[in-house]
Amino acid sequence: VAEFWRQNVETSTWYSSDKECFCVFFLNTRRKLVGWNLVSLGILDSVTIHPREVFRAAIVACSSSIIIAHNHPSGDTTPSEADIKVTRDLMRAGQLLKIELLDHVIIGEQNPSVSPRGYCSLRELGYFY
Repeated sequence: VAEFWRQNVETSTWYSSDKECFCVFFLNTRRKLVGWNLVSLGILDSVTIHPREVFRAAIVACSSSIIIAHNHPSGDTTPSEADIKVTRDLMRAGQLLKIELLDHVIIGEQNPSVSPRGYCSLRELGYFY
């Protein structure tokens, strides 16, 4: 997801590294990427999203699962309380719709002192149960 983000999202004409950007990636039943969509552009330290906007495009794309991702303009990939809450809300919404949320990836700066990998997976951190 992080590699795809850097190659596709960051090169889009609408992308601005000084604003939070929230995208959803659509996967088929074999967990292969079949598309992606910009959900919302935010401001320096926040972005507003709603499950309706995330899952609308996933339903149209006939996705069986999704991965969500957003960037932190600060470069620090540490998840905020809002990031964790949104993830849990989207997990519950996905369960109702039978569209599994596989991960929430936070994209940051590839810098050994800030974030060695340049991204953070909330699944890897244990926020998915």
